[in-house]
Amino acid sequence: MRRISFDNVKHKSLSKSEQVFESIHHVTHLIRSGIFRVLRDSRYELTHLEGKLLGYFSRHPGSTLGDVAEEMAKDRGQLAKVIRSLRQHGLLTSLEDDTDRRKVKLVLTPQGEKIHIMVRKEISRLSEIAIQGLDSEQRKDLLAMLTRIQTNLEESVAGDD
Repeated sequence: MRRISFDNVKHKSLSKSEQVFESIHHVTHLIRSGIFRVLRDSRYELTHLEGKLLGYFSRHPGSTLGDVAEEMAKDRGQLAKVIRSLRQHGLLTSLEDDTDRRKVKLVLTPQGEKIHIMVRKEISRLSEIAIQGLDSEQRKDLLAMLTRIQTNLEESVAGDD
């Protein structure tokens, strides 16, 4: 894997806050690349969105297309195509709703759960690599800082409404 340096030469025109977010973006990209490799290298050659949907239905078995569209803020039509693909691969199946036959509840098949577990293992592996060399106090501080950044951004977005 090619190693990319984040030295000051590449960031001369960026402010300190922009440098922080360039670094966060790069870290996120490296994690997603690792996850994508697992998905792409599976026998199904899954996309990032297909992997995200496997994760969603693993955490929320029995959810509907409407549930996932609302949660992910994605177009129902786009998600319907991806869900159809996952069903054709045998990774996702549907259950009838006892109270409303028009609703289609979606759940992972055992093979879908297996792929999701492979992705979770890769996330765990990459997460451990990412925080190597940080002691427990540094990890706690980093988490607190990232939580603060997230809160700042969420409050800013909420203020835009």
